[in-house]
Amino acid sequence: MLRFLARRSLGALVIILLISAITFFLFFAIPSQPALMSCGKNCTPGAIALINKNLGLDQPVPVQYWHYMSGIFVGRDFSVGHCPAPCLGYSFSNQQPVWGTIVDRFPTTLSLTLGGAFVFLIVGVGIGMIAAARRGTYIDKLFSSLSLIGNSLQIYFVGTLALAFFVSGIGLLDEPAYHPFTENPGKWFAGMLLPWLVLSIIFIANYSRMTRSQMIEQLEEEHVRTARAKGMSRSTVFFRYAWRGALAPIVTIFGIDLGSLFGGAIITEFTFNLHGLGRLAVDSVGQTDLPTLMGVMLVGCSAIVVANIIVDAAYAYIDPRVRLS
Repeated sequence: MLRFLARRSLGALVIILLISAITFFLFFAIPSQPALMSCGKNCTPGAIALINKNLGLDQPVPVQYWHYMSGIFVGRDFSVGHCPAPCLGYSFSNQQPVWGTIVDRFPTTLSLTLGGAFVFLIVGVGIGMIAAARRGTYIDKLFSSLSLIGNSLQIYFVGTLALAFFVSGIGLLDEPAYHPFTENPGKWFAGMLLPWLVLSIIFIANYSRMTRSQMIEQLEEEHVRTARAKGMSRSTVFFRYAWRGALAPIVTIFGIDLGSLFGGAIITEFTFNLHGLGRLAVDSVGQTDLPTLMGVMLVGCSAIVVANIIVDAAYAYIDPRVRLS
């Protein structure tokens, strides 16, 4: 298992470096002058040159990339002072440390993505298992029809309707907002409940259909039929034999969907006016704010990669053939 995780970790590090390099060099392929954002009105060429020097933009792009990546581990020196590690630079738009901004925004996105993932895994897998256990009944047909409808919906459409009905209409749910969990768990849950439900609705449809098909397939396997022939109870056959075999493909798809979940979080944050990393990334693109964009990309990519390593470890635990290959 340790060798398996070491290989996955090494591959993850390479992916992070490649993404950071591609993002960094693509930024400089776009015609822009970040110094103008910090210069203000009545900006002179001399002032622009001074800002470029202070920001390190007067150096070759590969040198800038090296300074940026090394600053993450050892810190960097700027005209405004020393930036301690992990240093992600200063924002071009507001001259604030990027790391501090990300630390402030990260809990919102983390709460949104983890809560949404928990909801769609529990609900989606649960619905799929019920549909498989009641195969051919009206319950199975109802869940299959609802999954088709849910798979065709979009976050911005469902989110707008949910706000109008559940918040503004009947007042059943609180206005979506992020409240720190450590300060008030109740307000944290109430403020994030609607975004969780909206973010997870499409994933619920996918996972219910996939779980149903995998469970039906496993129930027809020889080892499951043998367990039935030995007189084992239906629940034992269902959960001990069929469920574990169906779990492996679900874990694999979940690892792939982590990136999609982050993309869905961006739309959800805009829909419910949540100030997380997704919204910060979109704003930084519009402002050509390279340090902020790079910081969000690195943190988001690292989170997804670490989550995929955890998923790979879980998959290797479920199927020993994976870690031995």
